[in-house]
Amino acid sequence: MQTRRLGYTDLHLSAIGLGAWAMGGSGWKFSWGAQDDRDSIATIHRAVELGINWIDTAPVYGLGHSEEVVGRALKQLGAHRRPIIATKCGRKWDAAGVPYADLHPNSIRAEIDASLRRLGVEVIDLYQMHWPQPDEMIEEAWGAMADGVRAGKIRYIGVCNYNVAQMKRLQPIHPIASLQPPYSMLVRGVEAETLAFCAANNIGVVCYSPMQKGILTDKFSRAWVEQLPDDDHRKQFDERFKEPQLSRNLALVEQLKPIAHRSGHTVAQLAVAWVLRRPEVTSAIVGARKPSQIEETVAAGDWNLSPQEIAEIDALLTPAVSA
Repeated sequence: MQTRRLGYTDLHLSAIGLGAWAMGGSGWKFSWGAQDDRDSIATIHRAVELGINWIDTAPVYGLGHSEEVVGRALKQLGAHRRPIIATKCGRKWDAAGVPYADLHPNSIRAEIDASLRRLGVEVIDLYQMHWPQPDEMIEEAWGAMADGVRAGKIRYIGVCNYNVAQMKRLQPIHPIASLQPPYSMLVRGVEAETLAFCAANNIGVVCYSPMQKGILTDKFSRAWVEQLPDDDHRKQFDERFKEPQLSRNLALVEQLKPIAHRSGHTVAQLAVAWVLRRPEVTSAIVGARKPSQIEETVAAGDWNLSPQEIAEIDALLTPAVSA
């Protein structure tokens, strides 16, 4: 699989990264439902076999469980096959499993050590501030993350869900290696100015939810949505899985199918390749819960959409985005 350099760093990421959000399992507010750890570990191993060289996780995914599962998978792979590891900070959780923001420097320092322990690694390759909340504390938290770099616990630091103004505030303190924003055919806010800012400042871009949590896939249907478990956050909190957005999204997927299928691809592959069409994008983070899922989407990493395909897709998206 092709790789792309992450901003100013010496990290070269595969065009697709494996997202470990759902591997956190159930028992917390933004769960994807129950998950078998054996499936998660098998998926990580299969992803590495297929050429994916980096994994994105976070402490809050499963209240520490995702990092622990990733750590178990890394131990089985061995040092010689170890992928690049990205995780995050700034989100903790209460007794009910509800995440909350904490950017106090001492909390960030404790999070770094906890992540190192759960992952079973001596250094975190890419450490990201999960959300810029509270906004007034991002400089203090960024300074604590930079301390982690100087201490040799972290190689590079990045941000998630940041706007341009917030990134400008951090750059003088320590260079930003990467931004992790949401980006898909249904969520295109970064196209306005964010991607251009990142390119101009040599900041890598690793996009999450390119398949919009399963909407931009062949399996997406009304029946599939209805059978999601009750503890799946998509069913509870995501308006794109409810009317009136549900019907609009179902119609879009039906229009995307012939574009994907005529070249022997799937809608999921089309969605990921569409995100990767932007030269500013370093990698797209693709979630998977079993080996067969990553076996499907990995093909998008080497699919360069033609100008005709891009034009056809854009003709479908323009009215949807402006609606």
